[in-house]
Amino acid sequence: MEDMAKRELSKDEVRKMVKDENIRFLRVMFTDMLGTIKSVDLPVSQLDKLMDNKIMFDGSSIDGFVRIEESDMYLYPDMSTWLVFPWGAEHGKVARVICSVQTVDGEPFAGDPRNNLKRVLKDMQKMGFKDFNIGPEPEFFLFKTDEQGNPTQTVNDQENYFDMEPADRGEDCRRDIVLALEKMGFDVEAAHHEVAPGQHEVDFKYSDALEAADNIQTFKLIVKTIAKKYGLHAAFMPKPLSGINGSGMHLNMSLFTQNGDNAFFDPEDERQLSQTAYHFLGGLMKHARAYTAVCNPIVNSYKRLVPGFEAPVYVAWSTSNRSPLIRIPSDRGMGTRVELRSADPSANPYLAIAAVLEAGLDGLRNELPAIHEVDENIYQMTSKERVEKDVRNLPDTLHNALKSLAKDEVVKGSMGDHIYHSFMEAKTREYDAYRQHVSDWERQRYMEKY
Repeated sequence: MEDMAKRELSKDEVRKMVKDENIRFLRVMFTDMLGTIKSVDLPVSQLDKLMDNKIMFDGSSIDGFVRIEESDMYLYPDMSTWLVFPWGAEHGKVARVICSVQTVDGEPFAGDPRNNLKRVLKDMQKMGFKDFNIGPEPEFFLFKTDEQGNPTQTVNDQENYFDMEPADRGEDCRRDIVLALEKMGFDVEAAHHEVAPGQHEVDFKYSDALEAADNIQTFKLIVKTIAKKYGLHAAFMPKPLSGINGSGMHLNMSLFTQNGDNAFFDPEDERQLSQTAYHFLGGLMKHARAYTAVCNPIVNSYKRLVPGFEAPVYVAWSTSNRSPLIRIPSDRGMGTRVELRSADPSANPYLAIAAVLEAGLDGLRNELPAIHEVDENIYQMTSKERVEKDVRNLPDTLHNALKSLAKDEVVKGSMGDHIYHSFMEAKTREYDAYRQHVSDWERQRYMEKY
C-alpha cells in the first residue's frame, strides 16, 4: 500500500483496486487558499470521468479562487495520492485522491496552493536540488462534546508530557488514529501526550514537500474523523485555552542533491553543517518576520507566540537549545535537518512549505550568512542583552506579520501574485473584524472600572 501510494497509478491499476476492494465512493479533495480541505464526493461510476480530467466545479465559491464570471474549473487527480479510507466497508469503501485545480484551458490554476508549491519546487530543481524533505510534527487538542456533538471548552484529560492513563478515551482515540494512518500507508514514528492537558502529538516520517503537505491535510481529516467517533472534538487551533501551551507544527526540513545526498551535511565542518545549510539558515533568518504571516496565519496564532509557553518568540537559531526560532537537531549524515519551531497547524501546508523553501533558496542565491546563533536561553535574557545580540522579535500580531509580508518580495514571490493578493485581502478583513470585536475579557476588566 505504501509503495502504491507514492507513484502514479495507471487507470487499469485503479480499476482493479476499485473492484478488488469494493470501493463504492470517491472523495476528490483539494485545498483552498486558507488551508481548508474541500472535497467532491462521487459515486464510483464517475471514476473514468475523473481519470479523464473531466470533473468540473464552480471556482467562484472557493475562498481566494476566482470571480463568478470566470468560475469554471477542472479537478485533475494526482493518482499517486490514491488512498482507501479504513472505514465505510458496510456500504462499500471510500477512496481518496488529491487533485490539482486547472483552468478551462487545461493550465495549472495560479490560485491553487498545491500548484503554487509545485512551481516553487521547480525553481528549487533548477538550482540543482532534487528534493526538499519535510518532517512535520502537528499537535492538536481533544475536547469533550455536548449532547448535540458541539465542542465544549473542557479537555478530555488532565495529563502531561508522555503521560498515559489506562482506559482513557483520549489514549484510545490516539491509538486508533495511529492504526488508521498506518492502514493508509503512513509511517508513524511516534505518538504521545503533549505538555498541556488534552494535547496530543503524532509524528510521521518525513517525505518530499508535496507529499508532506498532502499528508498533513489527510492527517487532519483522519484525526477529526476518529475523534468524532469517540465523542470528542479534535482542534488544530493554535491556542484554544488560556494559561497553557498552544499547539505547534514544527517543520523539519532538508535539501537533497541530484545524487541523493543530504545537502545540509558536511563532515568537515565543526558543526557538520555545509555552506548550503548555513546559507539556507541565513535566508530563513532574514525572511522570518514575513513568512510568519503564512506559517501563523490566524489571529489566534499570536496568542501562542508569547514567552512562557515554549513557543518561539525570537529570531535566532541554535544547535543546542530550544528557545530560538530555529533548532538544528543533533542527527547528522542523511538525518541532518533544520527545524522551524514557529509554524502552527492552522497554516496552509502548501503555502507554508513554499514560503520557507523560497526563503531558504534566497539565502543560497545571495549567500546570506547564518547570523544570530544563540546558545543561551533567550527567554532569560534582558531586553538589553537581546538588543546587543541583535535578536529580533517575531511579529506579535497578525497585523504586524502582514505588514512584514507586504515588504518582503521573496516571501510574496513564494505565493505568486494571485494567492498573495487574495491572502492579504482575506487576512486584513480577518484582523479588522477581530479589532472591532469587544471580548468578555475587556468587559470583565473595564465595565465597572470605567
